[in-house]
Amino acid sequence: MLDKSYRPDEVEGKLYSKWMEQGAFACGRAKSDDTYTIVIPPPNVTGSLHMGHALNNTLQDVLIRFERMRGKDVLWQPGMDHAGIATQMVVERQLGEQGKTRHDFGREKFIDKVWEWKDQSGGQIFQQLQRLGATCDWDRERFTMDEGLSKAVRKVFVQLYKEGLIYRDKRLVNWDPKFHTAISDLEVEQKEVNGHMWHFRYPVEGEEGRSITVATTRPETMLGDTGIAVHPEDERYTDLVGKFAILPIVGRRIPIVADDYADPEQGSGAVKITPAHDFNDFEVGKRAGLEVINIMDENAHLNDAVPEEYQGMERFEARKKVVAEMESLGLLEKIDDHPHTVPYGDRSGVVIEPLLTDQWFADAATLAQPAIRAVENGKTKFVPEKWTNTYYDWMRNIQPWCISRQLWWGHRIPAWFGPDGMIFVEETEEEALAAAEAHYGRKEELAQDNDVLDTWFSSALWPFSTLGWPDKTPELARYYPTDTLVTGFDIIFFWVARMMMMGLHFMEEVPFHTVYIHALVRDEQGAKMSKSKGNVVDPLDLMDKYGADALRFFLSTSAAQGRDVRLSEQRVEGYRNFATKLWNAARFCEMNDCAVPEGFDPFAVKETINQWIVGETVKCESAVRAAIEGYRFNDASNAIYAFTWNVFCDWYLEFAKLPFQGNDKAETQATAAWVLDQILKILHPFMPFVTEELWGSVAATRKSDLIVADWPVYPADADFAAATAEMDWVQELITSIRGVRSEMNVPAGAKIPLIFNDGSAEDKARLEKHWDIIARMARLESYATDAEVPKGALQFVHKGATVILPLAGAMDLDAEKARLQKEIGKLSGYMTGLNKKLGNEKFVANAPADVVAGEKAKLADAETQLAKLKDAAARLAEL
Repeated sequence: MLDKSYRPDEVEGKLYSKWMEQGAFACGRAKSDDTYTIVIPPPNVTGSLHMGHALNNTLQDVLIRFERMRGKDVLWQPGMDHAGIATQMVVERQLGEQGKTRHDFGREKFIDKVWEWKDQSGGQIFQQLQRLGATCDWDRERFTMDEGLSKAVRKVFVQLYKEGLIYRDKRLVNWDPKFHTAISDLEVEQKEVNGHMWHFRYPVEGEEGRSITVATTRPETMLGDTGIAVHPEDERYTDLVGKFAILPIVGRRIPIVADDYADPEQGSGAVKITPAHDFNDFEVGKRAGLEVINIMDENAHLNDAVPEEYQGMERFEARKKVVAEMESLGLLEKIDDHPHTVPYGDRSGVVIEPLLTDQWFADAATLAQPAIRAVENGKTKFVPEKWTNTYYDWMRNIQPWCISRQLWWGHRIPAWFGPDGMIFVEETEEEALAAAEAHYGRKEELAQDNDVLDTWFSSALWPFSTLGWPDKTPELARYYPTDTLVTGFDIIFFWVARMMMMGLHFMEEVPFHTVYIHALVRDEQGAKMSKSKGNVVDPLDLMDKYGADALRFFLSTSAAQGRDVRLSEQRVEGYRNFATKLWNAARFCEMNDCAVPEGFDPFAVKETINQWIVGETVKCESAVRAAIEGYRFNDASNAIYAFTWNVFCDWYLEFAKLPFQGNDKAETQATAAWVLDQILKILHPFMPFVTEELWGSVAATRKSDLIVADWPVYPADADFAAATAEMDWVQELITSIRGVRSEMNVPAGAKIPLIFNDGSAEDKARLEKHWDIIARMARLESYATDAEVPKGALQFVHKGATVILPLAGAMDLDAEKARLQKEIGKLSGYMTGLNKKLGNEKFVANAPADVVAGEKAKLADAETQLAKLKDAAARLAEL
């Protein structure tokens, strides 16, 4: 016997352990030739579950459970990313608390410390994903720095280098002066700051008294200026192009060049060019052949390329000194307040410096071409389709990919330097030494490059490296290419695009056929969640409070394509109540001895209500299946919700109460049990725990646990159109009568007569056939057809017939009229206040937008309610 209430905290852990013990998540369990594979976006080893993870992994699990039930050989490949800079930062912070730095340990011992931390504390997110119900094949867990994946990384680097697609170059990178490493664009946070724009005059060589004014937000970089750019069509400067200016403080001659980068509408129209410290300037410098002078060291302190009095100065101190000196020289024209964006390291919190350094680069433009064509020809598609253009925009304008990082934790670059600077790139040190001996004709000592690879480099290999590549494993042959990638839009460039490039280059096949891009989870007001705002909601707290199923169902119902998810604890609670509703429905069926007998054929039932519910079940499954296949998770979950709550619980089980009390109840008992089973199957991918618990409890025996049960498949010719039309007619009649009773405030206990006039013979037959159901659910005492209409009766039309409800005897009409007038007056006064507030221009202009929107919503609700009250009053007046 089922307990009176469902307690997720007692059920979820027990069921998950049972699934694990049975190996229910393991690939190869189904002996089908039809496979379905998803690779998990590997969370950082430092990570813990946040709402974005919860959404992402819920949607993956829905797909995995759905395809597993459809009999496919399913692999959900789990794993973690070593997260170079984030992990190194965690361990360095711990050492800092002990008064030590990584340099106190040296490279090898420090890396040992990181591995020690990883083994003890890393990967807590996997336990949290299990709490959510994620059914990854945990026995196949991979880590981007395990030996197999490291082997793949080395092979890819060496092959690309020997193909000329990886090279070493001196280029500008985002340099983090705190962590002393290049970082990717993804790790740069652009912050709006209130700064200044300094306007400096640079004297024109050979023209006494003439100068050219440039404007800058970074005065300290002027010490590295090697040119001034003006627009080729800017007539103010036509005569200066080809001439030189004298760089103040430094005294260097710098050419004045024509370049489209200079905007005549901005500032003076002349732009100082510092190729070593600005990405745009670097490109201008390349076009104009300007000198590149790096003026900063790895700490963002000025180096020996600047005048002696500036050497060793911190960049912002140097800024103050430059401004002061320019002012003393009479070359500071003006200073404007100037809000602008400044790049910060998202982890270090310091201002990022564009810095010219020796780095390793991948020729992303060449690698991108097959990846662009694969999307153009439809081999891989994006859902929603709008993200295709985002992918194209980036891929068609792709820049060289800086793949080196100046860290210790990560894949060390397999490159060794000879005594003369010759580079030997091989998979092992032994192979590099052999190559050096062949080159020099003798044995030479080599020094390995100190840098490690960008974390995204190893992640780019994820769909095939996790399956055993470069070895030709059975898993690689069976599960590559994978099927669907579920990820956020923010890493289309950094991960999705790079997996496409590497998959096509090394496997000669796209890594996945569909990329489903989900949106952000925001707070209830639609704001992005952040610790600084204090609006972060922990998914673990919600699961503790309402159960994993409730959170999962909220996320899936909210996952509308292209629309952000607004987190609502009230809605999560509502889906906990949905689980309770299902539980109570199962208890009701159990109490009425509902069971599916051997050989029961739901498509051969005779009773109209049973034919109708079987037909509705078929429609529900079809809607859910089509929506999941189309990645419309919200449509899928809303369809099973509506069917379970409204159709099955609110209508069918109410219809079934009368047959359950009669002698001829076997068909209805069997049908109710069968429909409940179908609900549990269809709902399982979304709410796995409550459905599994019920599946194991409401039947005496089961062939398998629900997690590996078969997804429903129904006869293609199942057609219960006549039953559907009949029961739709009954429902609409009951709903209309209930609506009238509610609107007219008829007491709940009052039973009223029904007069049914001018109906067709078919409708009269329906009324007679289903009278017992209609009378009980609409609280009616009797019915008559084609009878005289008494005074004090309310009428409405239903499918061409006139339905008359004599209400005079069921309620105090005068008292109800008085109540309605009182309600109308009260609501009118409330609306007057709202209109006055919204008519106040100061309030509308100064109040937060969400507050104004809230007041407008209140007014709209009140207007709707007032219309209903006035309509009810008008109807009463007619009586």
